[in-house]
Amino acid sequence: MLTNTATRYGSLARFFHWSIALLILTAIALGLIGDNTPRNADTVARLQTIYSAHKTIGITVLLLAILRIGWAVTQPRPVPLHPERRAETLAAEVVHWALYGAILIMPLSGWVMHAAESGFAPIWWPFGQGLPFVPKSEAVAHTAGAVHGLSAWVIILSIAAHIAGALKHQIIDKDATLARMSHGRDAGDASATHGRAAPLLAVGLWIIVLGVALFAAPSTPAPEAEGARAEVTGKAASVVPADGPTWEVQNGDLTFSVVQMGTPVEGHFDTWSAAITYDDTTGIGAVTVNIDTTTLTLGSVTDNAKSEEFFNVAAYSTATFAADITRTGEAHHAVGNLTLAGATVPVTLPFELLVDGDVATMTGSVELDRRDFGMGAGYTDESTVGFGVTVTVNLTATRAD
Repeated sequence: MLTNTATRYGSLARFFHWSIALLILTAIALGLIGDNTPRNADTVARLQTIYSAHKTIGITVLLLAILRIGWAVTQPRPVPLHPERRAETLAAEVVHWALYGAILIMPLSGWVMHAAESGFAPIWWPFGQGLPFVPKSEAVAHTAGAVHGLSAWVIILSIAAHIAGALKHQIIDKDATLARMSHGRDAGDASATHGRAAPLLAVGLWIIVLGVALFAAPSTPAPEAEGARAEVTGKAASVVPADGPTWEVQNGDLTFSVVQMGTPVEGHFDTWSAAITYDDTTGIGAVTVNIDTTTLTLGSVTDNAKSEEFFNVAAYSTATFAADITRTGEAHHAVGNLTLAGATVPVTLPFELLVDGDVATMTGSVELDRRDFGMGAGYTDESTVGFGVTVTVNLTATRAD
């Protein structure tokens, strides 16, 4: 029988139950395996497969959950077998409703996190990786990640309680609870009723869970601040050999882009400082930029980027670019050395400069090769991480003299 009755589950309800249960357990196992797998060149392809499978299963669970709940709304819900055991029945129904919330909230929060962050492990489907109204935002990704993580604990505990209850009914009570869901046995008194408190208690549980997750979410810059996220500290200082006015940097951003798994991923540094002298009459000057590499963010692979294999921020927490500024016609160049991850490499940064009175705006970019800095030595081809890295600088400065 496809449909439910007051005393039995129909075949469609049983299909939703067991398929979602199997998919959730698989997704949890993949997530735990991925979280406990080292991040390095030898494991990156395996990790991509694990997390892509995890995400794809999560989307499948969400779609099945919507269908399951839609179907449940149209069907009678089989009555409890022991309505006289009020506390036990209430506990079982709270767990049941909590699971309904979990199969919606957990995959949806994971999808939002995936859509909001850049990087690794695509969903295996042809409909794109984003979500409408979900921006690329660290703040959104962190918040969704907090909800997803706490939801995982709710679903793990709920599943454990659900399985323990089923075993209790099968082994101790020896009733038809498990048989009703395994093969649709008819059991129970059709005149029994469900309590009304369980859905409200489950909703209250999820309000607490979401509140804790949102409160505990790491503090990150608001999405609207991303355009000027690097609040640089432009200390006015003369830089030899240049002569001329000093400039104080007011705001700007320092970003970089690298291709990972065939997809461009953007990173940035939250903290950096620039000391600049520049004479707009002669076009001669100098600049020193100090970058706090510990403030690096690179989408979902930030921790891997900070590791010894790449930026190695534990050993090299500061990168420095010291250069002379020259002007030829309207073109400007900063020619100097970039010291990063223990390596010093000559770099020429071409940039555009507009000076309007005492305010200067600058935009420049340069293509670097990560191999020149010994980064990602184990990633010997570009199938996982590209060799080229595009660094972009934008800033606004005011004349200090």
